[in-house]
Amino acid sequence: AVVSTQSTGVNRLCKGGCMIGPSILNSDLSRLAEECQRMLDAGADYLHLDVMDGHFVPNLTFGAPVVACLRKKFPGVIFEVHMMVSKPEQWIGDMAKSGADIYTFHLEASQDPENVIQMIKKEGMQAGCGIKPNTPVQPLSDLATLLDVLLIMTVEPGFGGQSFMADMMPKV
Repeated sequence: AVVSTQSTGVNRLCKGGCMIGPSILNSDLSRLAEECQRMLDAGADYLHLDVMDGHFVPNLTFGAPVVACLRKKFPGVIFEVHMMVSKPEQWIGDMAKSGADIYTFHLEASQDPENVIQMIKKEGMQAGCGIKPNTPVQPLSDLATLLDVLLIMTVEPGFGGQSFMADMMPKV
């Protein structure tokens, strides 16, 4: 798999078809840049930034300003923003401007996922779409040819520190 990034201009070939992108959700937010560097030093291929709006999921995290600050610290790193938000189309432009490379939204949050995918790609980002554990995989599979990233959640979105749900592996 090749990952091409908008803000970094980097193309990366993934050995074996997979890349490691740890979530920064459980990081010490007072030391976020240091925590990100620690993940990269440990071998992360990219960083997964969980964005929550308090509506699609009950928790809040951060938005485009934090992504922009991290982009300044890590200009050559791929950023995937995992948008756990009620209106994914609302944040596409801001996330593109902040330096996000991959914009992954939830199928459950969109009335018109094909339009959201078009909007993401128009802004120069790669498009990803995810599903919650209880969502059937078929609607996501139907969009696969339009997407750069498919995300099968193996925990319930919105909370860090959960146990892996092994029964989701057949979906993967």
